[in-house]
Amino acid sequence: MQTRLSEITRVFLRIGCASFGGPAAQIALMHRELVEERRWFSEAEYLSALSLCMLLPGPEAMQVATWAGWRRGGVAGGWIAGGLFVLPGAVLILALAAAYVAWGGLGWVAGLFLGVKAAVVAVVIEALLRVARKALKTRAARVIALAAFAALFVFGLPFPLVLAAAALAGTLALSNSAPVAPRPGAAAPTHRATLACLVLWLAPLAALWLAGGGVLLEIGTFFARLAVLSFGGAYALLAWMVDELAVGRGWVTTGQMIDALGLAETTPGPLILVTEFVGFLAGYGQGGWGLGLAAAGLVLWVTFLPSFLFIFAAAPHLDRIVGRPRLAGALAGISAAVVGVIANLALIFALHLLFGPPGDGPLALPLPDLAAFDWRAGVIAAGAALALLRLHVSLMPVLAGSALAGLVLAALG
Repeated sequence: MQTRLSEITRVFLRIGCASFGGPAAQIALMHRELVEERRWFSEAEYLSALSLCMLLPGPEAMQVATWAGWRRGGVAGGWIAGGLFVLPGAVLILALAAAYVAWGGLGWVAGLFLGVKAAVVAVVIEALLRVARKALKTRAARVIALAAFAALFVFGLPFPLVLAAAALAGTLALSNSAPVAPRPGAAAPTHRATLACLVLWLAPLAALWLAGGGVLLEIGTFFARLAVLSFGGAYALLAWMVDELAVGRGWVTTGQMIDALGLAETTPGPLILVTEFVGFLAGYGQGGWGLGLAAAGLVLWVTFLPSFLFIFAAAPHLDRIVGRPRLAGALAGISAAVVGVIANLALIFALHLLFGPPGDGPLALPLPDLAAFDWRAGVIAAGAALALLRLHVSLMPVLAGSALAGLVLAALG
């Protein structure tokens, strides 16, 4: 049954403005709005769509929104729902990025960000524990997670290679014993919409290449590759961004990456909007405000267009896809590896926060400078971890309290 596009617009604009708290909270918000209150979908339909979106790269909550808009309003409904899910957060992230480069050097602002960075370490540890509880239910999954951590932290292997190896291991060791029987259902073909998404996604990169390339093309190409390998959510991708953009190219610093994640945690929309913030910082650092704004827009484009493409290509085949045991095994392998990826990220962030940029050890091991220990960051991080992990305080008060603590400790010297 079709729904008027005006109604889809109202519903998803409201959802987009209220989608704080990460994918779990966003998926629950849409479930309440779309399944319980509006009865647009049955429980089974919604869960099948969620299963499909978890198999795909990209932000699953935004893809669920795109699927819901497509099912109720066709391709136009999909564009509206997915776009409005992202737009409010994207506008806020751009405003925060501009404020960050304009005022980030002030002493009191640095104090605020010290508190935010400390809280982010606790947030990533909380995410690690949450994902581990869900993903590491078998011995094989635990082995994959440990191998992924060692591959990244000890040997410095490329993130895409680690994901590919985990998917292969999951296919061999974690596949379900039997597929889920597909349920019949009408689904309109979306071939033209899929092709249009592909053309729109690649068009800016092609235009930049024809114009002679430059740093903007490098930024766009990197984030386009990241978008199609974005399994495991923003926390997993941050490790790759740190390795490529901070360590490899020097476009941003690891400290800026931690700041970016902290600010992205405070806005609605997918946490992967952190890429827009990082793209702005990379462009600004290479060419000032104009290049920063262009880079932010390009990164937003190449990061989220693939999500529309994947949904329009896969949604008509929903039941056949989610019923494939080898695909389920590959997803389980990637999910297990994501635990190791997030553990690597948590350790890198903690080392940078507490000891500053680490030195080079054997293989790819970072060596902390123990003499540079920042006790203020340690105190705030410990308090944030206690609030999140033991007292179960919600995220926003923890971020606000940590920022205030950073401001006070910075003032005290």
